[in-house]
Amino acid sequence: MKKLLFIFSMVLLLTSCNSAKRNQKLLAQGNYDQAIELAVKKLQRDKTSGKNDDRIGYLESAFKKMVAQDNRRLALLEGLTTVSAAKEMFYTYQNMSFNQDKIRPLLPLHFKSGKQATFKMVDYNSEINAAKEVLIEALAREAQWYMDRETIADYRTAYNIYCELEEFAPSYNGVQQLKDDARFYGTDFVFVTLNNRSGQIIPVQLERDLLDFNTYGLDDFWTQYHNERNQEIAYNYGIALNFRNISISPERFNESEEIRTRRIKDGWEYVLDKNGNVKKDSLGNDIKTDKYTTVSARVTYTEQTKATYVEGTVVYRDLVNRRDINSYPLSSEFIFENTFARYRGDKRALSKEDKEFLRNDALQFPSNEQMVFDAGEDIKFRLKEILSTNSIR
Repeated sequence: MKKLLFIFSMVLLLTSCNSAKRNQKLLAQGNYDQAIELAVKKLQRDKTSGKNDDRIGYLESAFKKMVAQDNRRLALLEGLTTVSAAKEMFYTYQNMSFNQDKIRPLLPLHFKSGKQATFKMVDYNSEINAAKEVLIEALAREAQWYMDRETIADYRTAYNIYCELEEFAPSYNGVQQLKDDARFYGTDFVFVTLNNRSGQIIPVQLERDLLDFNTYGLDDFWTQYHNERNQEIAYNYGIALNFRNISISPERFNESEEIRTRRIKDGWEYVLDKNGNVKKDSLGNDIKTDKYTTVSARVTYTEQTKATYVEGTVVYRDLVNRRDINSYPLSSEFIFENTFARYRGDKRALSKEDKEFLRNDALQFPSNEQMVFDAGEDIKFRLKEILSTNSIR
């Protein structure tokens, strides 16, 4: 038991020495925030311990040096009007108040000698509020500066600044409208058109589906696609779906015949001896054997086919400078197929697969318009691939 107590005491002593060395190192490096954090953490466990003199001393020293350092930095920032300076000033005051709040619950702190450690506490609320107001105005000025540059990139930067401004001052005069304006002017509005130069009719519903870019999952905060022109919007870009060829094959019936033969069991017959008498087994019963026969049938397979092939391009266009940016090929094929079978002869000769196709029947061929519509799902899939892998900007 004494041995365990000795070991435990040594561990505590080594831990204490180690934390003291860390505090000393942090102070020497000027990491006052970390030094305060470490000392407070240790003192929170037992601030009345007789072994706390070093920790109290390090905490007192770190606090004084931090306050002096922060005040020197604040003096340099005073009068600067940049956003970065306003932010630094605001967060410096906040940090000074935060460090005080960490120490305050421990006070008063006394050294072993009875002397009380000195921590000059200051109410920074007015400084924090004033710095916040300066920061808000600085953010508003910076956002307006970017808005005045009137470029897409600058409008987007202004939007982000207004979002930050809103975090500091949700009720700032007109901040929501300012955000909306910045987003509107920073948005790429894309006008989408479909041009059918194939000579074939594209179903109205398919045309609507192709132009409804909301169904493509192209979630982009800064891009909006319109298939109907809004006269109040100056469109930056255009995407044109140009169909130059829609080929539809004739309706075809292809027939093929196959002969099926199979040897099958067809009843039984008596086994005869050389004299023509029925043979008997050891129990006196007549001996029988299976009788086999060969059957055949002629199977006619009929395959119905009709195909459509769609070919075109997806063109990205700069509407401001009136020039094409990129062009991507778009093609798709859809095939209507139906196979059924008929037979003549003995059905027992047919295979399992033959019997499956006997259940099928001839179908009415889809119209040309329906063929193009049925190809639409694949066209939309390929169009989505192009749009997803090739951004407008």
